[in-house]
Amino acid sequence: MKSKIKIGIAGGAGYTGGELIRILLNHPSAEIIFVHSKSNAGNLLSDVHTDLLGETEMNFSSSLSDKIDVLFLCLGHGESVKFLFENKISDKINTIDLSQDFRLDHKSQVTSRKFIYGLPELNREKIKSANSIANPGCFATAIQLALLPLADKKLLNHEVHISAITGSTGAGQSLSATNHFTWRNNNISVYKAFQHQHLAEITQSIKQLQKIFSSCINFIPYRGNFTRGILASVYTNSKLSIEEAKKIYKSYYKAHPFVLVSEKTPDVKQVVNTNKCILYLEKHGDKLFIQSVIDNLTKGASGQAVQNMNLMFGLDETSGLKLKPSSF
Repeated sequence: MKSKIKIGIAGGAGYTGGELIRILLNHPSAEIIFVHSKSNAGNLLSDVHTDLLGETEMNFSSSLSDKIDVLFLCLGHGESVKFLFENKISDKINTIDLSQDFRLDHKSQVTSRKFIYGLPELNREKIKSANSIANPGCFATAIQLALLPLADKKLLNHEVHISAITGSTGAGQSLSATNHFTWRNNNISVYKAFQHQHLAEITQSIKQLQKIFSSCINFIPYRGNFTRGILASVYTNSKLSIEEAKKIYKSYYKAHPFVLVSEKTPDVKQVVNTNKCILYLEKHGDKLFIQSVIDNLTKGASGQAVQNMNLMFGLDETSGLKLKPSSF
């Protein structure tokens, strides 16, 4: 019997940390060695993530162990790079970071570490041989999966228009004026119009496939009054017929198990609690319209991180990720 992958998690008290723990506890090839949290050290994991009652008797740890095969960083943006330096994490320990600290090319080199952008549908072969992965952002994942097949064929030659809505878990677990229940419930609002931080990684990935891309990406993000999930609506001018477009998308994602091209308009509930992305295409005059739905905490964060771990260690890409959607 092959030995299990020994795993450390830093920042395990937040939403992405909790989701990662849930997935890895049921992963056939994973063994969690420690879950680090300064503020919760000594507490049971189930004291913070109450749905884990009966699933594990582990406690949060205040210390780190180097007897691991991979370290997941579920820390706030700007904290991962500090964590690596302050704790003198060996460059030999495989690392998967869920923050935005290393996603952009000019920030991807840290000492002798070179972080690879961890979108499997773009960089699968690079991920397989990497020891450091920068997990993509949630909006970035949904939007890139809607656009990559066009970029691959060098067909993104016009402005791209995007409106996308995310659930409240996308704002993290710490309360603020805009994610408190009394503000979020029965409410919807725009934030960071045309300047969301995920635009940079989206543009970088498109240019990886279509180097001459120079069109504007117009992105309007919305805060939704639901808990989890992302629905992105994307359109751009295209000469493709709907039949040609569907053929290109289905061909691009044929070898990628988590991206599905649907013949029906998708609902967020079809992907919640799964690592799936569902795409749907329509043609309206000269405009190609693409809908993309994902769960921001799984395919948009922790599920994709486990998908990257699977690739990194030569496992079946879907291992531990055949999850049931929350359909009701």
